[in-house]
Amino acid sequence: SVSSKQRVAGLDFIPGLQPVLSLSRMDQTLAIYQQILNSLHSRNVVQISNDLENLRDLLHLLASSKSCPLPRARGLETFESLGGVLEASLYSTEVVALSRLQAALQDMLRRLDLSPGC
Repeated sequence: SVSSKQRVAGLDFIPGLQPVLSLSRMDQTLAIYQQILNSLHSRNVVQISNDLENLRDLLHLLASSKSCPLPRARGLETFESLGGVLEASLYSTEVVALSRLQAALQDMLRRLDLSPGC
């Protein structure tokens, strides 16, 4: 088990444990994780990436029901330049990303109970 707080050199592009306070920020965070998981080309994360897409769709439905439709968030703009980091440390990237994703999803679940803003 790897701590989601652990710092691994070169993996700073993976979102950490900053609070996710709004629906748009939740969508942005999920988009980044989805982009990271898709880039790993691992059979282990294909379903998780699909689940993130479904979660993003549900967030958009929730936002629409609150009369605040969200623009579709994109992932990291500088992501292409990280190819070398990913190739050099696929396993570390996968472990750290999944650990931080788990923490982010738990935080989002708590925030959704508090009815976050747009």
